[in-house]
Amino acid sequence: MGLVGRMRVKWGVGLWGTLAILLAFALAGTTTLRLKEPILGLLLPDGTSDTVRWVVYLILVMPLYQALLLAYGTLLGQGRFFWSKLKAIGRYLAGRTN
Repeated sequence: MGLVGRMRVKWGVGLWGTLAILLAFALAGTTTLRLKEPILGLLLPDGTSDTVRWVVYLILVMPLYQALLLAYGTLLGQGRFFWSKLKAIGRYLAGRTN
């Protein structure tokens, strides 16, 4: 079984669902990369240290990626899949295992 086949089994979706999920990841990542510099450029003055830029990126831009992932996933018919993954990440970050 190939990589896509293993993803289909693990995620419990068909071929088109798997492709939609992969496309949502690609679109969210690309959009985040395109928006990162304009967002940081608006918020931070020139010459800001790399450490400060990294912290602001984690605090502001990474949640944007999650929102974009959910939005693209929903538009591609996989909103329930991405919502369940985001809830699991939220529980993990909150320290809950259920």
